[in-house]
Amino acid sequence: MKNGIVILNYNDSENTSLLLEDIKNYKILDAIIIVDNKSTDDSVKKLKKYESKKIKIVEANENKGYAAGNNIGIKYLIENYDIDNIIISNPDIMVREQDIKNLVKDLEKKEIALIAPNIKEPNGISRGWRLPTFLSEVISNIPYFHFLEKKILNYNEKDYSERLTKVDVVKGCFFIIKKEVFEAIQFFDENTFLYYEEIIIGKKLKELGFNTFVDNQITVIHALSQSVDKSMNRINKFKILKESQYYYEKYINNWDIFRLMVLKITVYINLFISTCINFFRK
Repeated sequence: MKNGIVILNYNDSENTSLLLEDIKNYKILDAIIIVDNKSTDDSVKKLKKYESKKIKIVEANENKGYAAGNNIGIKYLIENYDIDNIIISNPDIMVREQDIKNLVKDLEKKEIALIAPNIKEPNGISRGWRLPTFLSEVISNIPYFHFLEKKILNYNEKDYSERLTKVDVVKGCFFIIKKEVFEAIQFFDENTFLYYEEIIIGKKLKELGFNTFVDNQITVIHALSQSVDKSMNRINKFKILKESQYYYEKYINNWDIFRLMVLKITVYINLFISTCINFFRK
């Protein structure tokens, strides 16, 4: 089976270069596509030196967000290479070739459409979670109550006792999906700029009867959104997150007006509290 990887770069050539140095000679990868999402620094110039028959740098005409940027790379990959599986990776990832090989082997199972490893981050390990509920979405907008949201969405420890665990959603920073499955859900939904991409994918896969799994024996290291942290403050990130949340619940999950109204009210309350806290800290 042939495999291609798409890596989205935005003002983060340092991490992208480190990842390229690690994976450029991996035989399991037949194509490496770097999409520069209209960086404002000299990322393109620094990354161009890696171009080869296997590695391509594709430049976006404008930065339309994470989903749109990745779709540029995915479509380029499909149009120019004969591949079976598509790997999506953030630049700030560390992954061994053997781990990719094992994940690809998992995908040989008919019941698996998307496979992800454990994601080790500075604040813990992510192993997939359930699709959001009304209660979890409302709680996510209440300051200092995020631990309750995690209790609702996280699976029990015993669910990870086997090598493979079926989940609703996995982290978007690194996963592998069968090409025909990605085509069936029409790739990433470009109506979000950032956040909720993996939740939308999880929802669409579930509705079409495709299964998402985590391989509990494989762990990939994620340095945790460094490029996002460098370019956005906390309140702006929160606003973008909640715009994506609202889009998901209204257009993908088809919430009624009442639930959408409750969601918006709790977002405004959160923004008011956060603004007040920031004001008194100055």
